[in-house]
Amino acid sequence: MMTMTQVETTVHYDNGYEDEYMLQEDEWDRDMLLDPAWEQQQRKTFTAWCNSHLRKAGTQIENIEEDFRNGLKLMLLLEVISGERLPKPDRGKMRFHKIANVNKALEFITSKGVKLVSIGAEGGLTFRDCGRECKDDSWNDLDYHPPLRHSGHFSGRNICQRRSSAVVSEKDCPLQECQCPKLPCQDDPLGNLNLAFDIAEKHLDIPKMLDAEDIINTPKPDERAIMTYVSCFYHAFAGAEQAETAANRICKVLGVNQENEKMMEEYERLASELLEWIRRTTPWLENRTPEKTMAEMQRKLEDFRDYRRQHKPPKVQEKCQLEINFNTLQTKLRISNRPAFMPSEGKMVSDIASAWQGLEQAEKGYEEWLLTEIRRLERLDHLAEKFRQKATNHENWASGKELILSQKDYETATLIEIRALLRKHEAFESDLAAHQDRVEQIAAIAQELNELDYHDVAAVNQRCQSICDLWDKLGTLTQKRRESLERTEKLLETIDQLFLEFAKRSAPFNNWMEGAMEDLQDMFIVHTTEEVQSLISGSRAVQSYST
Repeated sequence: MMTMTQVETTVHYDNGYEDEYMLQEDEWDRDMLLDPAWEQQQRKTFTAWCNSHLRKAGTQIENIEEDFRNGLKLMLLLEVISGERLPKPDRGKMRFHKIANVNKALEFITSKGVKLVSIGAEGGLTFRDCGRECKDDSWNDLDYHPPLRHSGHFSGRNICQRRSSAVVSEKDCPLQECQCPKLPCQDDPLGNLNLAFDIAEKHLDIPKMLDAEDIINTPKPDERAIMTYVSCFYHAFAGAEQAETAANRICKVLGVNQENEKMMEEYERLASELLEWIRRTTPWLENRTPEKTMAEMQRKLEDFRDYRRQHKPPKVQEKCQLEINFNTLQTKLRISNRPAFMPSEGKMVSDIASAWQGLEQAEKGYEEWLLTEIRRLERLDHLAEKFRQKATNHENWASGKELILSQKDYETATLIEIRALLRKHEAFESDLAAHQDRVEQIAAIAQELNELDYHDVAAVNQRCQSICDLWDKLGTLTQKRRESLERTEKLLETIDQLFLEFAKRSAPFNNWMEGAMEDLQDMFIVHTTEEVQSLISGSRAVQSYST
């Protein structure tokens, strides 16, 4: 096959046949130049070779000498082989149109570094010309392909250096073993050749350019025909290697893409989980509802410490790993010339960073609030304990005071006892005045507990109110008892004064009574009515005086 890019390969042959072969080559060419069988084999081989390429363009040739005359299919053949576009051909049917097309083909061949000797458009392009130009490339193709050169198989020119048809046919089956190592090789040259040709056509898509009978029955098989056929194996194997390389590249690309897709899915999953955790945690940190007792607030503080020690550190690592994965993924996509990865809405790195910043702010505020609340509850507990102590002491002091103040022992007491009760009452009033400050302190503490929103403020208020009510009642009872004592004292003092006045006045009266009794008991001697009348008047005076 004619290649457009010449592969420069230096091949050294030390097989012992090269010198002999090179000396006889020109002689063989001259001997077979006019051999009709040789020409027929040449035509068949190169026609099949050309058709193996032209069929890629949907056409073929029947006669290599006639079908290339107008240059159209020759240019098409060169385009298929080279993969390049040739100048636009002339579509006319005149001879100069055909010459122009052939010249374009020959100029293209020359531009690729192929030397054309004694070949021109006016003289026509025969299959011999094609064979001559294919010869060097066939050698290089065969020598360059490693599977065709390994031990036990022919390499380079040694296939044509052996005249024995049996040797040639036996070597054709190992050629198939390069691709099908399990194929059997029998001591049957004709069968081996046909088997090789059939397998090459069926599995490698290499057309059957040679006839096994021609190779076996010809003293020296045509070198160009065989090398043209063998070179098709090189290109089949090279194409397979290129396909394998392309497949490996595709697999590598697919692997990279699958890995990238996996990283994208992993990013989406981690981002969703992290954002969901942030959405669940942030309201908990933003909740500022205070607990009622110190124990409950201490439990909240322990929960927060557990969050800082156990729950948050893994999420910090997840966040860092998420950013690393995102940057790694973007780098891989940029290296692979792929579009940058765009996460789902709300799952960008910036969105996660913003949500995380909100979490940090809520966490900072939550910690400050916890410490403030704990300090507040500590003060509340201290005040509540102080209130309880003062209230208990006051209640113990006030216990029984109401009953004492409600007694009416003064009603049966003497003046001396009343005065003793008054002195005792005055001492109680002094004690009561001393407890005024304590009651005021209890009321002040209760007021502060209300201002600080103490959880059991209702009980505090109730107890404080009870103390205040009792205090007011004690004050009222104290005042009433003082008044009663003072009133009783005055009454008893009046009675004593009356007794003294009575005593003072009773002595003269007693004297007079005694005199009157004596007078009444005396015997009266009267002589006249006037004297009787005088006694009656005196008795009436005494009666009126006594009443």
